[in-house]
Amino acid sequence: MTVLKIKRLEHNRILPEYKTEGAAGMDLCAAIAEPVELKPLERKLIPTGIKIELEHGYEAQIRPRSGLSIKHGITLINCVGTIDEDYRGEVCIAIVNISNESYTIQPDERIAQMVITKVEQAKLEVVTELSDTERGTGGFGSTGK
Repeated sequence: MTVLKIKRLEHNRILPEYKTEGAAGMDLCAAIAEPVELKPLERKLIPTGIKIELEHGYEAQIRPRSGLSIKHGITLINCVGTIDEDYRGEVCIAIVNISNESYTIQPDERIAQMVITKVEQAKLEVVTELSDTERGTGGFGSTGK
């Protein structure tokens, strides 16, 4: 099991937490003093009040919460955010409202989830040819519905 070191900032009231034993992601909460309104198509950076230190070879993926996405159209600007192992700043959530209605983020509301994942850096090898596959150069939608 990997260890995630967390530094709690003064404006944090709720630490990340796995809500069930089988959860892949831990919930991140809005570390805000006052509610923040997100108008339709508006985007904001919401602080979580934590800094983290990952073990070598790991990243933290920041993902939307499915309930906020489907019920209110609240998601992440970059869909899945990556926190590299060498980043030491505050974890903030780049959030956007893709609905037609305003949404108000409340202090301490669960706004995203964080998944810790093992990663590797690839060694690049420049070649003149790539191997053939059945799919070949077929792009978006080329494998059917």
